Amino acid sequence: MHIAFLTPEYPHPKVENAAGIGTTILNLANALIQEGISISIFVYGQNKSEVFIENNIKIHLIASKKFRFATWFYYRKYLQNYINQYVIIDKIDLIEAPDWTGITAFMDLKVPLIIRFHGSDAYFCHLEQRRQKIKNFIFEKRGIKNAVAYITPSDFTAKITQYIFRIKKKAIVKIPSGLSLDKFHNANPDSYERGLILYMGTIIRKKGVLELAPIFEKVLNKFPNAQLIIVGGDSYDRKTKCESTWLLLQNALNGSTIARVKYLGKVPYEQVQDYIQKANVCVFPTFAETQGMVTIEAMAMKKAVVNSNIGWATEIIDDGVSGFLVDPKDHDAFAEKIVMIIQNDKLNQAIGLAAREKVAADFDIDILVKRNIEFYCSVLKEKK
Repeated sequence: MHIAFLTPEYPHPKVENAAGIGTTILNLANALIQEGISISIFVYGQNKSEVFIENNIKIHLIASKKFRFATWFYYRKYLQNYINQYVIIDKIDLIEAPDWTGITAFMDLKVPLIIRFHGSDAYFCHLEQRRQKIKNFIFEKRGIKNAVAYITPSDFTAKITQYIFRIKKKAIVKIPSGLSLDKFHNANPDSYERGLILYMGTIIRKKGVLELAPIFEKVLNKFPNAQLIIVGGDSYDRKTKCESTWLLLQNALNGSTIARVKYLGKVPYEQVQDYIQKANVCVFPTFAETQGMVTIEAMAMKKAVVNSNIGWATEIIDDGVSGFLVDPKDHDAFAEKIVMIIQNDKLNQAIGLAAREKVAADFDIDILVKRNIEFYCSVLKEKK
């Protein structure tokens, strides 16, 4: 079997962007290779075009192109033609793409298309209760319509996406995004910097980063030696039109509090574990996710996590056992759980161990890859 992934991002030095979609594809692609599946990755919207093979994965970097008019249409047709030629050359059996931006709208691919719900713009607009551009909705609806079946990482995401786009009669199978447990080690879970709080993720309103200001101030009132480290790329804030969400967060912190906050910006993926290792507790007060890979990565390293309690989160954390689930707007409760973990070593250790067990049971890529293969095979069998 030969599976291809169409994506706007991928964790590679030659690729400009890498986030949750790219990490999910990388983890799955590596696991599929181990199962004898051939893999191609088509990364669109790049600065230049290049094709190379790395770790037995054929990676196509496809440059952005401008057309005299309707670039949104003709670039999609350009991608369609490019992919279709390699469908024939490399005997690709099936293509998987994300729901984000509806990149597969107007495409006529020569093999079945599966859409994985990484989170469409419509999905995030729904969760954030903000209006979506009509054009974006049309693209995403049409792109989703082109698929023969869908994969969702959570029941919550499936329910919302199905409601938004009125999906009927097509299969939606739940297969969580997984990670390779042997790449997430923490031989000494009792070794950490007491009071060190870690946030990982894009610095953007929907991830709840602006809630960290009042939360952290309340933590400092009870544990003055606490420190907050923030890792992730900065972003534009739609609500205020500010170019930097990090600047908004700085402005929300008082002078004494900001001295205890360190922003590191983007950190190479291979270095992220170093910061997780040092952390006493990891925090994710997000308002919008489909699953939350950074949460699972922290849990895999036996870290106690205080996480948003919205929808998808209840499918990855057992509240009070493998982590804590709290409303991000309830600053007192969120801070209370953080302080509780910092001050109670036994609780910290117990939650960390339970978190690792939860990830091993539900998010081990070596188990999930087989479920993906079974689903791919069922789709191909149905289309014959």
